[in-house]
Amino acid sequence: MPVEERPTTQYCKAPDGVSLAYQVVGDGPLNVVWTHNDAFPIDLVMDEPGFLRVAKRLARCRVLFCDGRGMGASGGNAFDRFNGDITDADFTAWLDAVGFQEAALIGFSGGGPAAIRYSVRHPERVKALVLIDSFAHYLREPDYPVGLPPESFRRYLAWLSEQWGRGASFGLAPSRSGDTVFRERLARFERLGRRPEQAAELSRLAMQQDVRDLLPVISVPTLVLHRRDDPYIRVAAGRYLASHIAGAKYVEVPGEDHYVFSGDVDAVFDEVEEFLTGERAAPEGDVITTTILFTDIVSSTEQAAALGHRRWTQLTDDHNAMVRNILQRGRGREIKTIGDGFLAAFDATTRAVRAATEIVTQAEHMGLEVRAGVHVGEVEVRPDDVVGLTVSIAKRICDLAGPGQVFLSEVVKLHLVGSDIATCEQGTHVLKGVPDEWRLFAVGG
Repeated sequence: MPVEERPTTQYCKAPDGVSLAYQVVGDGPLNVVWTHNDAFPIDLVMDEPGFLRVAKRLARCRVLFCDGRGMGASGGNAFDRFNGDITDADFTAWLDAVGFQEAALIGFSGGGPAAIRYSVRHPERVKALVLIDSFAHYLREPDYPVGLPPESFRRYLAWLSEQWGRGASFGLAPSRSGDTVFRERLARFERLGRRPEQAAELSRLAMQQDVRDLLPVISVPTLVLHRRDDPYIRVAAGRYLASHIAGAKYVEVPGEDHYVFSGDVDAVFDEVEEFLTGERAAPEGDVITTTILFTDIVSSTEQAAALGHRRWTQLTDDHNAMVRNILQRGRGREIKTIGDGFLAAFDATTRAVRAATEIVTQAEHMGLEVRAGVHVGEVEVRPDDVVGLTVSIAKRICDLAGPGQVFLSEVVKLHLVGSDIATCEQGTHVLKGVPDEWRLFAVGG
């Protein structure tokens, strides 16, 4: 089924008669089973554009998405998912239902241990294994220093039981920190995926899984992929997996989001696609060189609290109108708003820098402190977005600017040669999640 169409949820029967829900996407020659952590129902997660992007990247294969036992549309007891025999039988029921004699398993997050277990117990049904931001064990042990300390884990579970259903998982997608729509969507996923009284206990059982003894027994080709700054499952857990699986390919990609459908989805699935198919698909959109501008209102939460809701809403409406007017005059394209800032693209670097400077100045006249960052490079242009490392770098540069400052990358400064725009060097910086060190400059003398 093409990804543009909403997949139909279907059912098969487990050996004990429990109904198990699944969806199938794509029509390629390779069979793939996506095993996630079951916190979000498949019927809902397909409403998230980022997850649709995941499905689209995998659509060269025939992909099975499942609701684990007791989760989402599947029947049964959710706690039975931690009985290895039952989970293995459920996997086999799904494979048989869709005619997959053999399939690659993708284990994301807490779904990784189940995928590892099945690949060891049933290697004849597993063509390959992909582990994304996953782990063999989550808790620290005397012989496992990469795990989370037990006391930290207890505090996390207490917090989770209080916050579940309100967007508790929002913190696992730092790149979307200003996206209130995304937060509300995650809160809905939580409410319809697990009951509050289930959330902490299921997380406890998931993180207590320990498949370390199975890693040396894995005999199928394996890719271990981890985002370098994942705040939930630290990169050390991925490194441990790769170092204990014979012949495993290990790849770290830049990024701070745990959710694979947030952040740079393509950086992850370029690697997955190449591992599974031997090649990477051509980019979906046009790749062009463009100048990216990020703006951000500094300390917006504090300013909103000081002004009150009505005054703050009026002020931000005026700010947004001002930014859009400057973008229009500078022939910049508004891509989207992110929290209290803007992402815009320009086909001329000088115009982007002038627009950034004017936005910061006009905001100051309005009583707002705004910062901006500008970078130029290749991006993939889609109908309603631009993506790629250039965008991430521009955001990091903006984050480093102070109130009233416009920060530029060195490549932007080179584009300003011959203009009357003065700059001053701000030193060399490490941009979180971005390779190398970067010389930055500020507009002004």
